Amino acid sequence: MDQGPVPGTIQLTSSPTGAEIYLDSQFRGSTPSTIANLQPGNHTLEFRSTGYKSWSSVIIVPAGTSSYFAALVPLASLPVQQSAAEETSTSPGVTIGADHSPMIVGDSITFSGTCTVGDSIGLTLYGPGYYANGVQVDTERTDALHVWSFTWNPGTSIQAGTYTMIVTDARKSTSSQVKFSVVGGGLVSITSNSYAASRGDTLRFSGRCTTGAQNVQLILYGPDRFGAGVNLGTISVGADQTWNFRYTLDNSVPTGTYTAYVYDVPRTTSDTTRFTVGFAS
Repeated sequence: MDQGPVPGTIQLTSSPTGAEIYLDSQFRGSTPSTIANLQPGNHTLEFRSTGYKSWSSVIIVPAGTSSYFAALVPLASLPVQQSAAEETSTSPGVTIGADHSPMIVGDSITFSGTCTVGDSIGLTLYGPGYYANGVQVDTERTDALHVWSFTWNPGTSIQAGTYTMIVTDARKSTSSQVKFSVVGGGLVSITSNSYAASRGDTLRFSGRCTTGAQNVQLILYGPDRFGAGVNLGTISVGADQTWNFRYTLDNSVPTGTYTAYVYDVPRTTSDTTRFTVGFAS
C-alpha cells in the first residue's frame, strides 16, 4: 500500500551560533537545531542575529535528513579596521560549515566560515583511502569581515564514505571541523522472491547498495493507480550494504505487469525488477 511521502529532517547550523531560525516565516528556535517531520519540497529558510545581516534562501527539503549552514556577515556599521592584537583579543577562533550533505560523487561542495585569528586559514581533509592520513586541500585568505569560503571539486575519483574537513588559523592556535558524507560511485540492485504473484501474496524485495547511501527508496509502477508510481517507502541499508522490504498485495491490486524501481538516496543510481499480478487460483 502507499505509505505516503517520507518526511524530511533538516539540521541547521550557523556562524555565529544562536541565530534565530525562521522557516516559512515561522520562528523555529535558534541554531544549532534540528527540525523534523517536514513536507519534502520548497521551503523558505532565514537566519537572524543581532549585529549581522540576515541570511535567507529557498531550500529544497528532500526525504530523510539534510544539513544547512550559513555564515552571517556582520553589518557594515561594525568596525572593519583592527590590528592583529585586537583581532586576537576580540573573539579568537575559527568556524566552518558545509553547504550540504551528502555530497554526490562528481559534484562540488562549498565550505565557509569565519576566522578572527590572523587573515588566513588552512583546510585539511580526512576520510577514506587517499585522505586517511589527512591531506591539506587549500589555504584561503579572509576578507575584511573575517569571512572565508572554499569550493572543493574532487571529480569522480573520490570514494564514498564519511569525511571530516578541519580548518585552522594560520598560526594553528585554533581549529574547527565539520563532517559530511559522500555518496555515489557504486551500484544499487533489486530482486524479488516472486515474478508471478497473486493478490494476497507478500513479496520480498531485497538487494545491495554500494554507493555509500544510508537509505534506498522503493517506487512501484503498474496499472491504474500505480501508473504515476507509488512510493513504497525508504529502507535503511545495513552495515553489510544489503537492504530488504516486504510488500503485501491487497485484494484491490489491479492485475497486470509491475515494475519496482529502487534508488539510492539521493538518487545517484537505480535498478528495476518486474513481476506480474494475476488472480489467485
